[in-house]
Amino acid sequence: MARPVKKKKICSLPAFTEFIPKNGNKDMPVVLMPVEEYETIRLMDYNGLTQQECAEQMNVARTTVQALYVAARKRIAVCLVEGKPLKIVGGDYEVCSEDHMCSMTRRRKNHCPYNQKGCRIMKLAVTYSNGNIFQHFGKTSQFKIYDIENNKIVNSEVISTNGQGHGALAGILQSLKVDTLICGGIGGGAQNALASAGIALYGGVSGSADEAVDALLAGNLAYDPAVHCNHHGHGHGEGHTCGNHGCQQ
Repeated sequence: MARPVKKKKICSLPAFTEFIPKNGNKDMPVVLMPVEEYETIRLMDYNGLTQQECAEQMNVARTTVQALYVAARKRIAVCLVEGKPLKIVGGDYEVCSEDHMCSMTRRRKNHCPYNQKGCRIMKLAVTYSNGNIFQHFGKTSQFKIYDIENNKIVNSEVISTNGQGHGALAGILQSLKVDTLICGGIGGGAQNALASAGIALYGGVSGSADEAVDALLAGNLAYDPAVHCNHHGHGHGEGHTCGNHGCQQ
């Protein structure tokens, strides 16, 4: 008798399931990606988990995660290079119940930016200055911290960084139990520190802090997933935007 296949644990279904190239050939065959392959991309590439951590969260072996991840990356590469549409559908998985807390969620808050059933962002921080998003993470003197419950802001406060900068800032956010950061420019070192702390990053954002948070909760925040900032030594004024040319720390 064949051994039953263990279903992979999925914390939430993808908010967007179809991706079509703007100038692509409509007759091109669709590349189908199973939901569990998408989940490995979300957990490792987006949330920064290791293969072992991803395996624990999905309740499968690390070798299974590795195979799913390699297959998902191959499908994405085909779509990017050949201009084929991508559709996330099907698979062998089960969605975690609302009262179930995945093992990795206990250690690193599972981030879900979309307005879905059961989706909660507990603590959100924004680099802050005079109501707007401060554009240099490493030199921010204030964070505005938002408490989120059931996708709604229930409390907010502005805190000082007490003159600390760069690497120390990730520690401040971690001590405040922040799981999500919105900012302008931010360097690779700081991004790595945030990833290690399990803090999801939305960089390259400018304008009103409150409006950015509202947009994130609505699932339509415009941000730069490749944000960086290496413009040291040139003086970052409050009006300076380094979100598009990015800080190494």
